Amino acid sequence: MSTATPIRILIVEDQRIVREGLRALLEDETVVCLVGEAAHGEAAVAQYEALRPDVVLMDLQMPGMDGAEATRRIRALDPQARVLVLTTYATDEFIFAALRAGAKGYLLKDASADELIAAIQAIYAGQTQLSPAVAARLVAGVGGGGPEPLTARELDVLTLIGRGQSNDAIAVTLNISPRTVKVHVQNILGKLNAANRTEAVAIAVRQGVLSL
Repeated sequence: MSTATPIRILIVEDQRIVREGLRALLEDETVVCLVGEAAHGEAAVAQYEALRPDVVLMDLQMPGMDGAEATRRIRALDPQARVLVLTTYATDEFIFAALRAGAKGYLLKDASADELIAAIQAIYAGQTQLSPAVAARLVAGVGGGGPEPLTARELDVLTLIGRGQSNDAIAVTLNISPRTVKVHVQNILGKLNAANRTEAVAIAVRQGVLSL
């Protein structure tokens, strides 16, 4: 994906060496433009309000206000804010806190430069972006209202339902048949004990799996 104008980025990271590394990486990319940096949560909220960047790269563990709380406050300022968490932590506690706060993506710091740029572009385009390890933990954690957890494909379908896609659109996106999508939807409803698609999304949001 390419954009006509660079995606404006705000980096929120308390470790200077990491912040400088991210700055150097982003400055080498033409599809993004670094517009600001913050070393803690309070500064992140102030910088967001002043700069209104397209995407925020948010660390989680910071002195004072942590990344989840900063994300929550940024989303309160702007419900359309796009926050991509960039952290070393892949535990349920951190993942669910970030997603409940409104983060649109969760990437681990061992990601490659290409993976980071792709995630930024996906978040900017309105998609959800998760590291494979994080997605696997979410798959394992979903389905508390039913007898089984969701499969990876069912989680894909549920995510697209949350974005408002119809069965036909989901079929095109995932390159599967509409009939297969229908089967996945039925399985999702059963596992989440949901009466319809809207309720399934609502349950997933309450569980911290989807952030809309």
